[in-house]
Amino acid sequence: MAEFNLTLNDDQLQIKDWIHQFAVEHIRPNAQEWDDREEFPWPVVQEAAKIGLYGIEFMMNAMGDPSGLTLPVAIEEIFWGDAGIGMAIMGSGLAAAGISGNGTPEQVIEWVPQCYGDANDVKLGAFCVSEPDAGSDVSSLRTRAVYDEANDEWVLNGTKAWITNGGIANVHVVVAAVDPELKGRGQASFIVPPGTKGLSQGQKYAKHGIKASHTAEVVLDDVRVPGRCLLGGKEKLDAKLARARERGKSGEAQPAMKTFEATRPSVGAQALGIARGAYEIALDYAKERVAFGKPIIMNQAIAFKLANMATQIDAARLLIWRAAWLGRNGGFKNGEGSMSKYYASETAVRVTEEAIQILGGYGYTREYHVERMHRDAKIHTIFEGTSEIQQLVIARSISGLRIE
Repeated sequence: MAEFNLTLNDDQLQIKDWIHQFAVEHIRPNAQEWDDREEFPWPVVQEAAKIGLYGIEFMMNAMGDPSGLTLPVAIEEIFWGDAGIGMAIMGSGLAAAGISGNGTPEQVIEWVPQCYGDANDVKLGAFCVSEPDAGSDVSSLRTRAVYDEANDEWVLNGTKAWITNGGIANVHVVVAAVDPELKGRGQASFIVPPGTKGLSQGQKYAKHGIKASHTAEVVLDDVRVPGRCLLGGKEKLDAKLARARERGKSGEAQPAMKTFEATRPSVGAQALGIARGAYEIALDYAKERVAFGKPIIMNQAIAFKLANMATQIDAARLLIWRAAWLGRNGGFKNGEGSMSKYYASETAVRVTEEAIQILGGYGYTREYHVERMHRDAKIHTIFEGTSEIQQLVIARSISGLRIE
């Protein structure tokens, strides 16, 4: 077990500075363009792949850090640059996490690299859980997976909603119901390989924020995948289903929830990066903007806003680092992963709004970045588990009761 330490080591500091420089040179300067275009920022992602920031090697090294801190530190710097481009760079990571968390070692080796490709041939992954009628309620998925024993194939049918990289990804990881009567305990995850017939992109969403990130429906129409594409294998699934039917419960988490629980500190780090970016812009502006003969930061009304923003950002970072460390060293005990995601997400919304207020009319225009940051922040209280779902997880953890 790694010792919990708030001092980053030399390697982590070097990675932090390396990514920050990339954000300064390639992410922040291009943020407004790709927000306006509402398109996947291929040139920026390709630049990230060239330096090794977008790729399997970096992700595996970051996720393998015993302290758990390298990944949230990296994500904070990327999202300091821009959240939309940040999601484009990090979006494949959720598919990789779904494979790593549910697949066999052989499946991880085969499929995770295909979520990224390489610098000469960038590829994408997509993690497909949410549906038009099943967002927070992941136990009520309607997408079905039926086993064709004669051909050793699984047949998938359904529609997925709000999918990052949906339809443009090379590898889609799909969570589907195998036994709907068992709700979440009857679900499994499947790999849909590149070029599989029957998978198509539905509508592409026109979003409030993170516009550079591609978000769309994924339609599955009699999609046939080989038996080996069931993550974890059929023997493991059959055993899990048998236990659930016999006991009425299972000690194993739902495939989707296992992925979300593991990634909550990382999602919190995304929100943290947005908040810090907006705070720094507001702080610089308050020092430079002169009104009534003095910089506006000399007024308590402004200075106290910035004091609160700085405090909330630091508190969010500490919750994220604790959760990330626990994720690698013994697991969450009292909903720490949800605490980090919940607090950081709400902080990002508050801080970006205050940044706009400090900048006044300029904050409401596109001349500065804070209006875009405010739009980007809001999604973090919604995706990967809403703030209300995070509160529910925390409440259940601290009480030991099945609060509804």
